[in-house]
Amino acid sequence: MPTTQDTFNYGPYLRRHIRTVPDWPAPGVQFRDITPLLQNPKVFRVLIDAFVHRYMDPALRPDVVAGLDARGFILGAVVAYELNVGFVPIRKKGKLPFSTVQETYELEYGSATVELHTDAVKPGDRVLLIDDLIATGGTMMAGKKLLEKLGASVTEGAAIVDLPELGGSAALRAAGLPLFTLIDFSGD
Repeated sequence: MPTTQDTFNYGPYLRRHIRTVPDWPAPGVQFRDITPLLQNPKVFRVLIDAFVHRYMDPALRPDVVAGLDARGFILGAVVAYELNVGFVPIRKKGKLPFSTVQETYELEYGSATVELHTDAVKPGDRVLLIDDLIATGGTMMAGKKLLEKLGASVTEGAAIVDLPELGGSAALRAAGLPLFTLIDFSGD
């Protein structure tokens, strides 16, 4: 497994390119907007390289990258391409045309369901699960459960941003999912 000495700290550079939108989508919320990371080609390349360099390591290299709807698709597809592995989307309910497995999870005000094609992964596949940020952890946990239903092993969850004060990263780690994030917005 790579050590901190083996990895460049991309976080401070990338953090400067995340826009904070106050009071969106509700009063008191500080929304972390990653679109500026994607709009600038140099910054986007640094972002993707941060993930690719980590997962090129043979100890961490996945067989498949799974991206969570919807920004996890942007990151996951490019990372999978660069690693020369397959990509599978985990979609919101009703968006996949073939037979699926589903997982429902709780949101602050209700619930949501995500789905995965039944042939998306094979038993024993090592899967990197990726999204843009970790808030409460519900979506990533649901994705992990879906992949495990099909016999895959989720080797790590990855995201650009961790919002640790919302408890998601702690809950995911407590459930046995190793996490890798580039930017921590605790106390901000």
